[in-house]
Amino acid sequence: MPAMADESATHQPYLALRYADFRYYLLGGLASSIGGQMLSVAIGWQLYQLTRSALALGLVGLVQVVPVVGLALLGGQVADRYSRRRIVLLTGSLSLLGAALLGLASAGLVPLPNAGVTTAANRFLEWLARGLGEGEVHFEAPLIPVVYGVLFLMGIARAFAGPARSALLPSLVPMEVFSNAVTWNSSAFQLSAVAGPALGGLLLAQLADTRWQYASVYLLAAAGSLSLLLVVWRLRERAVPSHKAPPSLADLLAGVRFVTHHRIILATITLDLFAVLLGGATALLPLYADRILHVGPTGLGWLRAGPSIGALTMAMILAHRPPLQNAGPTLLQAVAGFGVCTIIFGFSTSFALSLATLIALGAFDNISVVVRHTLVQVLTPDAMRGRVSAVNQVFISLSNEVGELESGLVAAAFGPLVAVVSGGVGTLLVVLAVALGLPEVRRFGSLAEARPIGSEG
Repeated sequence: MPAMADESATHQPYLALRYADFRYYLLGGLASSIGGQMLSVAIGWQLYQLTRSALALGLVGLVQVVPVVGLALLGGQVADRYSRRRIVLLTGSLSLLGAALLGLASAGLVPLPNAGVTTAANRFLEWLARGLGEGEVHFEAPLIPVVYGVLFLMGIARAFAGPARSALLPSLVPMEVFSNAVTWNSSAFQLSAVAGPALGGLLLAQLADTRWQYASVYLLAAAGSLSLLLVVWRLRERAVPSHKAPPSLADLLAGVRFVTHHRIILATITLDLFAVLLGGATALLPLYADRILHVGPTGLGWLRAGPSIGALTMAMILAHRPPLQNAGPTLLQAVAGFGVCTIIFGFSTSFALSLATLIALGAFDNISVVVRHTLVQVLTPDAMRGRVSAVNQVFISLSNEVGELESGLVAAAFGPLVAVVSGGVGTLLVVLAVALGLPEVRRFGSLAEARPIGSEG
């Protein structure tokens, strides 16, 4: 199919869906993301019910971010030298096995590690929680360390899968259609983040007090990973970017140099990093659902879905509009709105208000996602997309998973209100700092005019 003109790509909301490979990839990613969202809800609720600890929720982020941050640059280098399709297949298989293991272990169908090992690990975790001032916590179930171990392995898979998947996406549609493809890809993710938590919360409530309460969710997550693997398997192999030089430290760090030398990319991913790092409250949703809003696992599912309801709505609005014309100022306003919504959520004791605030928060966040992902992929030459995507993934992981840890630590020490509200205030301060210190963001205009910066690397 010939490349479309810019005018056509700008004004046809369903243009990216005309490309079969992108359609199938979108559907496979949707199924996988639904499973991943269900898994996140189940892990949060299961750990909180087993431990009654805010720290336990924060550690979910830590055990995932450590391998991502440690290995993402290597994952980017691998994605720029080897088949991105095969990398996605291998890492997806590891994620599938991890979810299946959690399901079988939760149902009592596989033996857990040596009792002495799990007991020692639990004692250490309880010591940490009590050291932060948490009183009535319980780290006794042998499954607790197993969950963290599996999440660590999934983090290793993400370190290699993230750059490969991000770099694979632009090859599925012409470049002039890519902004539209990003919007639809974001829409699919947000749809999964609505359906996944709601379905996960429903299953947890319906199967409460049975051996399949958590196992059913984990096994469905494994099925979602399988769906993506089947889709990627049928994709035709793409050409691997040519690299004449052997792997080296300079080659490994080329993505870092590219990002730091092009301030508009650095500005957008830095803004997202600190905004989500400080303003994220999702790690504490099990605590809010149980102690503050008193809505149980079903309510937790809807709270987890709330940001994605807003994000999906915003994504559909953006899909039916031309690419943003004043992307920089709009990005700053959206992140500021994210911070305000975080503050309101922190003070709320009403389920309806909390859910409405999370919906608005998600709508603002989606604008940031579309702007950042479009700029990172479109401005970066194909030969460097894996490494630059790896840098972006490090920023995303630091914001999400370290943000969860930060929220858990502050909540354990000072309570959830201080953790959430202070994070929202911090987000507003970050927006102000970026607006004043990085004028490239304020001046950036149309996403439709973005093109690869050069062919370095």
